[in-house]
Amino acid sequence: MPQSPTASPTACLVLADGTVFYGQGFGATGVTVAELCFNTAMTGYQEIMTDPSYAGQIVTFTFPHIGNVGVNPDDDESNDPVAEGMVVKWMPTQSANWRAAQELGDWLASRGRIAIGGVDTRRLTRSIRQSGAPHVALAHDPEGAFDIEDLLARARGFPGLEGLDLAKQVTCAQSYRWDEMRWAWPDGYARQENGRYKVVAVDYGAKRNILRSLASAGCDVTVLPASATAEEVLAHDPDGVFLTNGPGDPAATGEYAVPMIREILDKTDLPMFGICLGHQMLALALGAKTVKMNHGHHGANHPVKDTETGKVEITSMNHGFAVDSQTLPEGVIETHVSLFDGSNCGIRMADRPVFSVQQHPEASPGPQDSFYLFERFAASMEKAKTAKV
Repeated sequence: MPQSPTASPTACLVLADGTVFYGQGFGATGVTVAELCFNTAMTGYQEIMTDPSYAGQIVTFTFPHIGNVGVNPDDDESNDPVAEGMVVKWMPTQSANWRAAQELGDWLASRGRIAIGGVDTRRLTRSIRQSGAPHVALAHDPEGAFDIEDLLARARGFPGLEGLDLAKQVTCAQSYRWDEMRWAWPDGYARQENGRYKVVAVDYGAKRNILRSLASAGCDVTVLPASATAEEVLAHDPDGVFLTNGPGDPAATGEYAVPMIREILDKTDLPMFGICLGHQMLALALGAKTVKMNHGHHGANHPVKDTETGKVEITSMNHGFAVDSQTLPEGVIETHVSLFDGSNCGIRMADRPVFSVQQHPEASPGPQDSFYLFERFAASMEKAKTAKV
């Protein structure tokens, strides 16, 4: 049954099962259709909205205070919001932060992203947890004129993310160099001027803070599009290869990414490090399989256990697919697992400096428990360079 409308609703969220949530719209007007997920992070809404891994999704924020620090150009993880829209409990108030350059609603409107406030996000989150990530239509009309039947048909007509390659939609158009390092008080972003390790990062939807983290670990980074071939990667004579995060079904992206990774593994002994979709690409290249999760992992409070050290890290997560640990081949070791549901969160090759993790060790604004993985990648390249001498 539809939720009771609020006074003069200007936005509504229609789920494919017929449930309707009414609220107040902000940001752009119009209609958007996507998969709906929820994120439990208490900070970082701007980074979340600009994370390319959210392509094809609308984000429900479980934390109610969204918009209170405004937005600013320094916190973008990509040029524009990539998430299709946002759902929040309370309408954003006027921002109160010295770094704010724009209000959240104005920022969303200028970039064509729809948002709805005044929604019972606890009820919505329970529904997603119980029934899985639904297909939805989100509409914002200042006059409050909604054709619910049409919106329901649009939600039911959304094809979903399974079988969908979204990496090609969010990857870079051409290669480029990256030298900006992580933000540090009081000077902000410094530049890496003496990178010791030449790294090629294959961009399946890279977050800027991943590239900054590589630069801060001493890497001279060259970014290549998702469709890059092994020949194009190796033409840069890299010390290591990095596989970035990204959106969509890993099996679909793997159609062209997996052969490239396999060729590099067959032809070289280069260190390789993958994050999120990059983790899934590596797993597929090594012979494992991936599966669609019920509602995925999206938040900044996810406990992950390092199975080799016993250490538990609090991590940032954003993925709706996972590597099936039961399909990992001989010679591939599971290194990290989620303490929420036991799903795979990391692998490594037993005899080579090739590894990957599902979590985001670069997480900005946090947590930073897993940043050591960038140092591990740098150490593996140092060891390989030393062995050549």
